[in-house]
Amino acid sequence: MASLSKQIKKSSKLRKKLLATALTLSLVAPVIGPQAIFADDQGYTGEEGAATPYSGRGAITTYKIAKTEGQPEIEVATQDRILEINGKYFRDANGSKSLDVYEDWTKPVSIRVADLISKMSLKQKAGLMYITTHTPVADPADGKFVTDANATNVINKQMRYVIYRLTQNLGDIANYNNQMQQLAEGLELGIPVVITSNPRNSASTDYTNITNVQDQHTFWPGTLGLAAARDVEAVAEFADIARQEWRAAGIRKVYGYMADVATDPLWARIEETFGEDPKLVGDMNYEIVKGFQTETLGKDSVAITVKHFPGGGARDDGQDPHFANGSFNIYPTEGSMEKYHIPPFQRAIEAGVASVMPYYAYPSNNSANQGLEPYSETQQFEEVGMTLNKGIIDYLREGLGFKGYINSDSGAVAGSAWGYLVDEDGNPIPNAQKVAKAINAGTNIISGGANPEYVIEAVHSDLLEESKLDESITYTLSEMMTLGLFEDPYVNPAEAIAAANNEEHRALAYEAHQKSVVLMRNDKTKGEKLLPLTEEKLENVKLYVEGFIGVAPGRNNPNPQKTINEESAKQTAAFNADLKKMLKEKFPNITLVDSVDQATHAYLYVKPTQSNWDNNPRIAVNETTGILELDRIIEIQKAVPTITAVNFTNQWLINKLEPNAAALIGTFGTLQEAVFDVITGEFNPVGKLPFAIPASAEAVEREIGDVPSFAPEEYKHFTYKNKNGDKYGYGFGLSYKDNNGKAVGKPDHANETGKPDHAGKTGK
Repeated sequence: MASLSKQIKKSSKLRKKLLATALTLSLVAPVIGPQAIFADDQGYTGEEGAATPYSGRGAITTYKIAKTEGQPEIEVATQDRILEINGKYFRDANGSKSLDVYEDWTKPVSIRVADLISKMSLKQKAGLMYITTHTPVADPADGKFVTDANATNVINKQMRYVIYRLTQNLGDIANYNNQMQQLAEGLELGIPVVITSNPRNSASTDYTNITNVQDQHTFWPGTLGLAAARDVEAVAEFADIARQEWRAAGIRKVYGYMADVATDPLWARIEETFGEDPKLVGDMNYEIVKGFQTETLGKDSVAITVKHFPGGGARDDGQDPHFANGSFNIYPTEGSMEKYHIPPFQRAIEAGVASVMPYYAYPSNNSANQGLEPYSETQQFEEVGMTLNKGIIDYLREGLGFKGYINSDSGAVAGSAWGYLVDEDGNPIPNAQKVAKAINAGTNIISGGANPEYVIEAVHSDLLEESKLDESITYTLSEMMTLGLFEDPYVNPAEAIAAANNEEHRALAYEAHQKSVVLMRNDKTKGEKLLPLTEEKLENVKLYVEGFIGVAPGRNNPNPQKTINEESAKQTAAFNADLKKMLKEKFPNITLVDSVDQATHAYLYVKPTQSNWDNNPRIAVNETTGILELDRIIEIQKAVPTITAVNFTNQWLINKLEPNAAALIGTFGTLQEAVFDVITGEFNPVGKLPFAIPASAEAVEREIGDVPSFAPEEYKHFTYKNKNGDKYGYGFGLSYKDNNGKAVGKPDHANETGKPDHAGKTGK
């Protein structure tokens, strides 16, 4: 959707609010502005922690009581922490040499948790209210991932939730977990650590980014690729396999997946979504939750935090609420929240999701009527961030029936507490007051920063009752105990490495790559379809190959285009070397040539890139997205029949890229080997577009930012039509076998109302 600032009058309420927010940030930036708040949790570039093969470094000695019938596994790093009572074994968490109620696994979790809370100080409770990034040295020669110096938040601030963002091999991650648990075991009460991560089984522009290498997680296509495959059962397989890897490495909580519906094509975080169809997004999130958490949360589970409630896709001009200019959700279409954005969250709740993460944004009162109970007689919404918004959280709990806990986004109760940064007089709102606002609204754990002292201050200032802390940590401690962390928080690095290198699992991941490929054009050359390039055809083919790889500049870059130019050129050179090496090894029947002049055909791979962190939404395929030689691409396409593959992390504008291609392929973080399986006919293409491709920049300007492309409310000329007259609408995809891949334009359920069963409830 075009920027709201272009559509509303300068005197409007929202315009005033945006200007006030921008002014406020300029006044307080040295203390709590965007540059400060993201240093802790949001600076990930995808390059830290290279995945070197596992060497055994950092292993610690543990002592274990094996699991038997009627006896869970007990594992400790200090042998005298094992208690034997009447033939049963227990973990002596606090080292008292006697069995406390909270240490007794024979008792119900609720009783154990209540006993533990009764023993906790206010400082210990406050520590459990925060989760922060912990980044150990990426390559310690002595294997000491966790030290007193780099784990001061766990030791001194009583924190027990950490976000882990490195991309090391699973054996190193397992040893990191074990060292962290050993540290926590020696502290008062012996409360274990919960290690959390963003999704880490695929390529990512802005978050935990892996590659297809030994000893690392199995490498799958991106979520858009899973959505393109339309294989819900495969997503269930993926989630179960990923769970086994995460569990084996000691990561027990996922910051994801996203139930956001991709309704604004400019939004950089579309890459992390399952596309634009609310039903498919919901179905895939259901399987993700069931796969990671298992049918019922337990000792083999990894807890899921679905995000970003009530749907982060309703953007304005693609701007993200990590930044002030994207600080609001706008719903210009009546009822779009319940029709398009809420249903995927309902599916995650039906699956039993452990926690839900609201987004930073506040709901704008410039929205059309959404049918929720109004905040006041004059306002539809309280215009404060979702994490601090009691009406939104009440709707989640009472309207949708959510029984888990609320996990804030990173910094959402600090410098990105949009709508609650300053008071009516323009004075900065104290941090303790923000914390109290969030917790009183229903938030149970605060992500970003390491400031439990604000919780303590809020209690001492009578802004917050200590009982609200007890309520919140009851959720999180119950989860810890249900996951089995109070009996055995340790993992076996050998099992982690075995999980990473399971050949059956890697084969399933590779099949998912094949299924993610979307054939978008396949013209005739010399009287027959260009693809597939079968064995017989390849006898007469001399193939020129070249990639064009875009790199985003990153946050706060003083000269972004210079960085894009330099880094894109480097990545392009590296990609081309790897591509040619792979083809020579795995497709020896393809004759490669060094120049277009020598070629009969060409294969071009185009990977435009934008980052959420440079706060500059753009989807043109040109130098701004790292494609520095668009003219050269077109020149090659005109010279020889050219297969052009485009990696869609966004709904790129392909007006110049598509017309001269002889065949067009859509990929979504897909391995090149899998793409060539389709090109050579080893695999019949089955992928379908997970979103529509915009017709033009004008169409993007005129589209409605809170509805899918197939919605009746959408701008009717939104979808791109290729040179053959096919519309690249949602669900388009060709096949070699039947060619029934014409654009469907909308899914079968598109005419349904979309309202879940709870839609008539008040939410209060």
